[in-house]
Amino acid sequence: MNIKDTFLSALVPIFLGFGFVIAKPAMEYFPPFLLMGLRFTFAASVLIWWFPIPRGFLKKIFIASLIANTLQYSVTYTGLSMIDASAAVLLVQMEVPFGVVFAYFMLKEKPTTRSLIGISIAFIGVYILTGSPNLDGKFFGAALTIIGSAIWALGQVLVKPLSKEINPLALVAWLALFSGPILITLSAIFDGNTINYFKTANLDSWIIAIYLGFIMQPITYGCFYYVLKNNPLYKVLPIVTMGIPLTGLLAAVFLLGEEPTRQLFIGGAIILLGVVMIVFGNKKIRN
Repeated sequence: MNIKDTFLSALVPIFLGFGFVIAKPAMEYFPPFLLMGLRFTFAASVLIWWFPIPRGFLKKIFIASLIANTLQYSVTYTGLSMIDASAAVLLVQMEVPFGVVFAYFMLKEKPTTRSLIGISIAFIGVYILTGSPNLDGKFFGAALTIIGSAIWALGQVLVKPLSKEINPLALVAWLALFSGPILITLSAIFDGNTINYFKTANLDSWIIAIYLGFIMQPITYGCFYYVLKNNPLYKVLPIVTMGIPLTGLLAAVFLLGEEPTRQLFIGGAIILLGVVMIVFGNKKIRN
């Protein structure tokens, strides 16, 4: 991986980890469906005008958007709204073990023995982490976050072939264009009066929504899909995956005032150990 791609990969966890955590206070005013709907609508509104319609790929993009964006973010951020951000940012690392499983069944990529051990270790870490006092009585929220990480992994398996055919920012734009209106509609159905949420939201919540849509989404996923297009997955994952917990935990502690327990740190460290074994255990696999 060259210097440019390494730099772009390093930007992803910085923006994603920070954005994942600061979304939590915004959900006091915007329900998860609505906040994510705004995120994708904002992103599409600034990007869609710069790229031609990807004819021949619209059906595949729509299907990928339903899983990678609409379903995944609905589930993950609903889980985030129920648990501490510091716990959520560690639980979402399960996307890597789930990614190995989906890659085996859908892409016929056989995992190494080290990767299988890493998957087992990661699930042990989840078991320890979910027993943390930070998650006491919050099993449903933790479960949704873990399920969301599995859906994310499935979504990336669907998006990866598209990243080789479509401009990275164009892919971000069209995925967002399909997802945004659907999520806003779902919010209107399940959460009630959407206009009322707009009226009562404070300035901080609007700033967070604007950051998620106009800044984080284009930069992070534009960089991610660009680097993924030009490099094997095993070279991208160590940089992208391992940086999110650090950024997210720092943001949760210093911005939200959360106090992660020792058990949460131990469980999170075991999850990350499993992720490291998976990432480097698959380093010879070509994508």
